[in-house]
Amino acid sequence: MCMGKASLSSSFLLHSLQEGGDESGQELRGQIQAGGMEPPQSPESPPEAGPPTEWRRQWSLTRWLLVAALLFGLLIGSSVLWFYIFRNCGPPPCETPACLDLLARFLASRNTRVAPCTDFYSFACEKAKDLPALAEENKSRLKKLLEAPGPWNLGSGEEKAFQFYNACMDTDAIEAAGAGPLTQVIEELGGWHVSGNQTSFDFNRTLKLLMSQYGYFPFFRAYLGPHPSSPHTPFIQIDQPELDVPLKQEQEQKIYAQMVRNYLAYLNQLGILLGGDPLTAQQHASMSISITSQLFQFLRPLEQRRARDKPFHNITIDQLQEMAPAIDWLSCLQAMFTPMSLSPTHLLVVYDLDYLRNMSQLLEGQLLMYRDFLQSHMILGLVGTLSPALDSRFREAHRELNQKLWELTERPPMPAHPRWMMCVEKTGAFFQPTLAAMFVRDAFDLRTQSAAMRLFTEIKDALITRLKKLPWMSEETRKEAHDSITQLQVKMGAPEWALKPELAKEDYGDIQLGPNFLQSFLSCVRSLQARNVWSSLQPSPQHRWKIPPWGDSAHYSIYDHVMVFPAGLFQPPLFHPDYPRAVNFGATGSIMARELLSIFHQILRPGGCPDCDTRAIQEIRLCLERHYDNLSSSDTTSFNGSHAFLENAADVGGLVIAFQAYSKRLLQYRGETTLPNQDLSPHQLFFRSYAQAMCREPSTQDSQDTPSPPSLRVHGSLSSAPAFARHFHCPRGALMNPFRRCHLW
Repeated sequence: MCMGKASLSSSFLLHSLQEGGDESGQELRGQIQAGGMEPPQSPESPPEAGPPTEWRRQWSLTRWLLVAALLFGLLIGSSVLWFYIFRNCGPPPCETPACLDLLARFLASRNTRVAPCTDFYSFACEKAKDLPALAEENKSRLKKLLEAPGPWNLGSGEEKAFQFYNACMDTDAIEAAGAGPLTQVIEELGGWHVSGNQTSFDFNRTLKLLMSQYGYFPFFRAYLGPHPSSPHTPFIQIDQPELDVPLKQEQEQKIYAQMVRNYLAYLNQLGILLGGDPLTAQQHASMSISITSQLFQFLRPLEQRRARDKPFHNITIDQLQEMAPAIDWLSCLQAMFTPMSLSPTHLLVVYDLDYLRNMSQLLEGQLLMYRDFLQSHMILGLVGTLSPALDSRFREAHRELNQKLWELTERPPMPAHPRWMMCVEKTGAFFQPTLAAMFVRDAFDLRTQSAAMRLFTEIKDALITRLKKLPWMSEETRKEAHDSITQLQVKMGAPEWALKPELAKEDYGDIQLGPNFLQSFLSCVRSLQARNVWSSLQPSPQHRWKIPPWGDSAHYSIYDHVMVFPAGLFQPPLFHPDYPRAVNFGATGSIMARELLSIFHQILRPGGCPDCDTRAIQEIRLCLERHYDNLSSSDTTSFNGSHAFLENAADVGGLVIAFQAYSKRLLQYRGETTLPNQDLSPHQLFFRSYAQAMCREPSTQDSQDTPSPPSLRVHGSLSSAPAFARHFHCPRGALMNPFRRCHLW
């Protein structure tokens, strides 16, 4: 057992003196025990009692010199012994399999040639891009589950999920089928002029089939969602479409023209693959591009719509029919949202009336003059969405298009994902209840659940403590923030409905697998759409779970004040019950804290907290803006308005709160460990783990929620933390120890 330095030195000294056994030892021992360290005093004695006085004086001096030498030797010895104890009684190394795997990952991702204080991102993350991300590792875990043989009940959800995955992976069968299954789909839609087999074309019938049977929306989006002012009531919502080609208002004309040429070449290739004459295919591809370009001109960014009028409108189906008569709205929406019973007076939520009016006028003109081209436009768009279920010619054409478009927009090159990853994603989407139960059983046992919930509780408590120390927050706002945190519900792992045995083993009776993969794929699309409608109509809609249980990001549901952490977030290398606490607090704990702070985004927006110290908030905002601008280099994205401020402020605050929670944990509990052979203190390991969590590229699924690039996230947050510079001994003025810091949270 390790002892304190003073206690150890005194005990060791007393023990040594006891072994000597002489008078001076006894006397000195008594003084030490009494707390004194003065030189021993010899009482005077009569002459007859001993040697002459001069002799006694010399002996006393000699004796004192011997004692001093002994004390000096003991001091040196105890210092050496203390150094040895200090070096060997620090946090012991964690040598469990989980820790050794994490150690290998840390070693593989770092660059030791870079000084931590100069460029911590390169030091910790330079080679991280060569390692699988957490999302990929979670999908790999699903892959192993889907490829493991099991005694599944005939027709059960498990069996159908396995059958679908295996059919997706059977590329030989998909290649052998060729374009035949797709040609059959086109015939069911009425055929098209490109291949010369057009039979009939009823615009609204085709549109209704595309929406309800194929999940494709060529001109607008329609979906069930909570009403903006009544979050627990599902409403049909009509919004702008998601166009296949990512055109943007601010793009240069040269880039825009190149993107259009690439997209035109892709559509032309699709027509030829489906048996069309090259000249005819090119004509129809050109008209499709023309329709897309005109629709694009009608679109307005969300910020512009909010500035000009209300963000949404409540109107009936009848009123929408008058405004946009080209669409048979009642028929299309009824087919889409069965079993809902719709009527002309049914209320809708519409987000852009001007777009719908202009779209309707465009369609009316096309139907009068270019009916064949309009149908080709709809079919070509559908083929693009079905490319994952088609043979390699269609998949490769779609991949090349996306690659070219990414290069033109100067984004990083798209990684080439293996076939199994797409098959896992599709199987997970279509059979989520079944795969959720399988994943949670395998990856989120009771021990992990308990450790995750304990971590969240400590992060939440640290935030509550932090709220009391914010000088810019008013007392009323502080109380509201405190109540918001204490009343927050938290869900971890997977939704309750997905883990019920009867749902996990759901037979998916409406899914018919075969006779080819495309037909299986489309059957799953219809089943999923019907389940989504059914789920939205339930008394407790499951809109809070916007991410699958194997997802790697958290989500806050503002409608029912619930924070959701999927099981996939509590996986290596971000979390494990056997990890040193520094790792779990630094990686997953900072993510939890960041998500908690997202609850308070509104009070940081201009005018969001009138009774707060708005001047102080503005000063902090400008300070943080300058801080990130100084860190930004020419090839990274710097601050971009209000949203960037909120995202970066949440990063900085999440780190601060997680570190506070970890420091409190160290004071209250013993038993911390560290990684072997790393020479990292627990605090250094905390910051290293935080960087490891930030190394990954942000998701591009929702550009509005995309934070800063990883390098900026790592440097922006860590350089804002004085504790980082202190524990890594960074000199004042270094990149990671700036002269000025911004303190918001």
